[in-house]
Amino acid sequence: MERVAAGTVIATLFTAAALAQAPTAPVSVPPAVQAHVDASKAAAGMEWQGVHTAVCNTAVSLLNPPAPRGGGGGARGGGPPAPPARETWYAEPVKVFDNLYFVGQTEYSAWAITTSQGIILLDAIFDYSIQDEVDEGLKKLGLNPADIKYVIVSHGHLDHAGGAKYLQEKYNARLIMSAADYDLLDQQNPSWKPKRDMVATDGMKLTLGDETLTLYLTPGHTEGTISTIIPLRDGRERHVAAAWGGTLFNFGPNRPRIEAYHKSAERFRDLATRARADVMLSNHTVYDGSKTKLPATKARQPGQKNPYVVGTDAVRRYLTVVDECAQAALTGLK
Repeated sequence: MERVAAGTVIATLFTAAALAQAPTAPVSVPPAVQAHVDASKAAAGMEWQGVHTAVCNTAVSLLNPPAPRGGGGGARGGGPPAPPARETWYAEPVKVFDNLYFVGQTEYSAWAITTSQGIILLDAIFDYSIQDEVDEGLKKLGLNPADIKYVIVSHGHLDHAGGAKYLQEKYNARLIMSAADYDLLDQQNPSWKPKRDMVATDGMKLTLGDETLTLYLTPGHTEGTISTIIPLRDGRERHVAAAWGGTLFNFGPNRPRIEAYHKSAERFRDLATRARADVMLSNHTVYDGSKTKLPATKARQPGQKNPYVVGTDAVRRYLTVVDECAQAALTGLK
């Protein structure tokens, strides 16, 4: 029952994703809105057309929201649905940098950052997949999941927070989430809800061994979304990743939330620029190009450029893409 209740958020995500993959609806788009959509598309270049299409299509869809359908608001019987078939979501783990590993699913990312004193996990995917992807995935990579010391949950939706309780209980990992998203889970009270633990604050430094991550509160996708700056190593090279914590407008025509998203995207773009971030990460594989970058990383030969290193300009443009889509939504809602 709890999975169904929490799944209302995920169902909205899936609806938004479906909108993003469908052709743009034949609605009348005001010129001022279209100008922001066009600016987003221009900023996307070749790298970020996927995130542009997804986010700007959801922005435009807010101008003509579908009429409410009756009969869908009651509780559903029969208990929580069975997890989807493993072959529909399982992905092999991949070493991406010397200190960064992908341990997520085909559509949802989880990133393991290794340090001299243990592992920091960024996002905890679903409750049904955490053991196969993170537990067993780390082992396949020659790492010990018992070394997970911290779990940063970018936001409190099931597809990113569902496995946190498992890691708390099995490894006594410390959970870091924003106060607003702890509150969100308390309101929903799903069966997979983790225990309230460390509360992320804006600009918080998380140091474990020889690594320090910086966490920023970037409200919008949820009221407590966290975006993270991560130092990376690739042989003798040093890089910096910017991990954007939440992407779609999955909350309807909520002007204050979209305004918050716009301000967060602008601010995090400036923060990423100052940090000289040249790697862009998402918690959905479709948005940061992981669907093609992961196979390319596995096939990478010595001396070849890391597919995830896109440069500081591309990182800045990614955050411009989502910001322009947010401005399109704001303009249309005036």
